[in-house]
Amino acid sequence: MKTLDPTCGETGLEVIDIKDSSEYTARRIHVRDMATQMEGMRRIAHAFVERPETVLQELVNAAVELCQADSAGISIERPDHPDQDFYHWVATAGEYSGFLDAVLPRYPSACGVCLERGRPQLFRVGQRFFDLLGVTAPLITDGILLPWQADETRGTIFIMAHGRDEAFDKNDCRMMEVLADFAAMGIRQQGLQKRLTEQASAAAAAAMANDLAHKINNPLQSLTNVLYLAQERPEELGARALVEQASGDLKKLSSLVQELLALPYRNSR
Repeated sequence: MKTLDPTCGETGLEVIDIKDSSEYTARRIHVRDMATQMEGMRRIAHAFVERPETVLQELVNAAVELCQADSAGISIERPDHPDQDFYHWVATAGEYSGFLDAVLPRYPSACGVCLERGRPQLFRVGQRFFDLLGVTAPLITDGILLPWQADETRGTIFIMAHGRDEAFDKNDCRMMEVLADFAAMGIRQQGLQKRLTEQASAAAAAAMANDLAHKINNPLQSLTNVLYLAQERPEELGARALVEQASGDLKKLSSLVQELLALPYRNSR
């Protein structure tokens, strides 16, 4: 399998655009089971509606099952991180399930090649790549890698075989294109949910702050009145009464201020 990027072979990566591979388009590997495909899609749809936080994991689980892959994963590009921690694996399944939350460098990277080309890619990963990363993992003897984008967030979804040289065909690529669209939808949905949660937290914090502000006003007003009397008409109140009243108001005020100061901490957890 040749690569369009001459540097990939030096790093143990082989990445080729699927549209440039006549060998790939001639493959006829899997017999499709419509019942299995429908069940996989049903589980994904259920996750979108009932448990959106599990959507990405359901997608890689479905990819393994529907494409008869040995492993699958979803990566997210992190442009605000250094190059050595650029790709975050946010979902994994199969033999690579133990690599959940792994971070990979910006280079060398099959994900980077895929995102640069913006189309489905065939890829293989040899021992040289894992040696460069200092990682022990099954070699990738055949794989499909697809890009996705949700607003400003980009990433890839991929399936892998760890012993078969020809594990996937063009129908697997079509299935993965559907799952890539679902991945983008899942990321967008999770981002929206996060924003709504943050807005709800901010609204709750504002309501609490407003309530505390009203509570603070009472002892503060009382304390102001006491201090005014102490200054203007000290004969109307004895010294002990002034001290006791002021002390009580100060304690209430201190307690309420501490609650107000704790609000950002509570809502950041």
